[in-house]
Amino acid sequence: MSSQPVQQPFRTTEIGDTPAVTAPDGARVHPLLVLEGQGSLAVFELDPGEVTRAVSHATVQELWQVTAGGGELWRRQGDREETVRLAPGTAVSIPLGTAFQFRSDPDGDGPLRIAAVTLPPWPGTDTEARSEDGPWKATVR
Repeated sequence: MSSQPVQQPFRTTEIGDTPAVTAPDGARVHPLLVLEGQGSLAVFELDPGEVTRAVSHATVQELWQVTAGGGELWRRQGDREETVRLAPGTAVSIPLGTAFQFRSDPDGDGPLRIAAVTLPPWPGTDTEARSEDGPWKATVR
């Protein structure tokens, strides 16, 4: 006998339907959708020339896809460290505990925009994002 999955409501939203909030790293975030207990979807934005604060997450990991603009992502996990180019179509992972920081190109004609899935859903606690040392000086508030 197979068990039935828990039914969740259908949801449809657009970026303009939810107010932007500030993420712990300083990026603008448009929270979009949540599948309870599974994951959440949001869009992050940085204006041209902005640099986030370096952070790591205590309980969540993320999958990103760049949808507009350009920039760079730095990430470190243990002894592994890299900086990668962010451009439309680029997808990256932020595994649990990874220190990361990102920045948008200073000469961009619009914001760096990233669609991100958080697994499990973003918990909304003050202890989720931990401050880390990153390669760049943050410019966000």
